[in-house]
Amino acid sequence: MILAELFPYANLVYDILTVLYVITVLAVIIVVLSENRNPVKSMAWMLVLVLLPVVGLLIYLVFGRSLRGMKLISRSHLRELHHMSDYPESVTRSSALSEDSRQLIALANKLTEPHMFDGNDVMVFTRGQEKFEALLHDIEQAREYILVQYFIIENDQTGQRLIEALERKAREGVQVRLLYDYVGSFYVSRRVLKRMRAAGIDVHPFMELTFTQFFLRLNWRNHRKIVVIDGEVGYVGGMNIADRYVCGTKAERPWRDTHLRIKGDAVAALQYSFAIDWDFTTRELLTMPPKHFAEPPSVPGHLVQMVSSGPTGRWNNISIVFLKAITLAKHCLYIQTPYFLPSDSLLKAMQSAALSGIDVKLMIPRKPDSVMLRLATGSYIKECLLSGVKIYFYEPEMIHAKVVIVDDEFVTTGSTNFDFRSFEHNFEFNALIYGKEFNSKMKAIFEDDLRHCTRVSMGKWKQRPLIQKALESIVRLISPIL
Repeated sequence: MILAELFPYANLVYDILTVLYVITVLAVIIVVLSENRNPVKSMAWMLVLVLLPVVGLLIYLVFGRSLRGMKLISRSHLRELHHMSDYPESVTRSSALSEDSRQLIALANKLTEPHMFDGNDVMVFTRGQEKFEALLHDIEQAREYILVQYFIIENDQTGQRLIEALERKAREGVQVRLLYDYVGSFYVSRRVLKRMRAAGIDVHPFMELTFTQFFLRLNWRNHRKIVVIDGEVGYVGGMNIADRYVCGTKAERPWRDTHLRIKGDAVAALQYSFAIDWDFTTRELLTMPPKHFAEPPSVPGHLVQMVSSGPTGRWNNISIVFLKAITLAKHCLYIQTPYFLPSDSLLKAMQSAALSGIDVKLMIPRKPDSVMLRLATGSYIKECLLSGVKIYFYEPEMIHAKVVIVDDEFVTTGSTNFDFRSFEHNFEFNALIYGKEFNSKMKAIFEDDLRHCTRVSMGKWKQRPLIQKALESIVRLISPIL
C-alpha cells in the first residue's frame, strides 16, 4: 500500500518488466534451439534460463552464447593475407609418410591455414629458463620487426625483462607489436603499458572488457603464445611470460612445460595467425610478407603443420585433429596435459584405444594450480582406469605441458589443454609435426618425465575420501565452463 502511494505506477512498471523479461528469455531459448547444439546442452541452458530468473540470463550471456560464424576480420583483408601467404605446399617428403599421417595432413589442410611446411629446424624446450634466454637472444638479433602474443604477461622479474628487451629494440627502430589477453594479463599496470607505448611498442589487449562489452567478451580468451622475429624465427607452445615458468616463486618450483623454437617456412603460419588477431584487435592489416627459405631446404628438417582454433570457427579444429589422431592410433598414445576435462567423443576415443590393446598413457599434475580443475579432472580418472588407460601423476612440480604423441610419426604441441575451454571457448594454436626423428625425441622426453611420476592404481583411487568423490561429481557438472 505504501509503495503504491509513493510510486503509483509501480505495479504497471513491474508488469512491463516481467513481460519484457519473459519475452527476452523466450527469445534466447529460440536462439539456443536454432543453433542445433548438443541436445543435452540445449536442455541444460533452457532449464537454467527458466529456473534461475535474471541470474540464469546473466549466466547465459557470459557462458552460453556461440560465436560460430563470426568474422574476425573483413573479407578484403583476409584475401590480402591469403595472397601474401599463398605459396605452394611442400610435398618434398610428405608422400613418404604413412597413410595415417597423410590423412591427418589432409584433415588439417581442410580445417585451417596455411599448409604443410618442410625443412624446418625445431628446437624443443622443456624448461622455461632455457626458452626465455633463447627468446631474449633472438629478440636482440631482430632487425625489422617483432610480433609478440601471450595469454599471460606478469608484472614480475620475467615480465620486466621481456618488456625491457622489447623497449630497447623499439628505440633502435625495430617495429614491435605486442598482443596480450585482457583477462590473462589483467594485472599489467597502466604505467607499464604507458611506458611501452612511449618507447615505441604498439601494444593492445585482445578482447578488452569494457563496461558495455563485459558480458559479451568475458568467456572468450586468447590463449595463444606466439612470437615471430623478422619472419625467420618463431616460438609457439605452452609457456607464458611469468616467473613461475622461468625461475619459480617463493612458494613453488618452476613449472615443467613444453615450448618450440621454429626456424623455417612454418614461421609464416605463426605470422599469419598473429596478423588475423592483430587485425581483429586494431583493424590494421599487417603487410609484411612471410620469408621464403631455400627449396629444397639446404639442411634436412622437420615437416610441420600449424592449426589454429577458436570459438568463431565452423569446426573445433584442434579437437577434431586430436580425435582423428587418437582414432588412428595403432600402437601407442601418450598425452601430457595440465587439465584433463575431455569432451565425450575424445574420452570415448581414448577408452576405445585402450580397450583395443593400444598403450594409452595420460600424464597430469599431482597438484594443478586450480582446485576446481583438479576436482573436475578427478571425476574422469575412474572411467579411464576401467578402460585400461594408464594414468600418471607428475610429482615434482606443476606440469603445464600440452603434448599428444601417436605411434611413431605424429606429435602435436602448443597452447591447447585437453579440456572443454581450450576446445570450445579459447583461441588456441598448435604445431603438428610429422616424422620418426621428432616423434622419437618427444617420446624420450615423455619417458624421462615418467621417472618423476606415480602411476594411479584403481585400488588406491577408490580409497579417496567420500567428500572428495562428491565434490568431483558436483564440479564435473560445470566442467564445460571451467
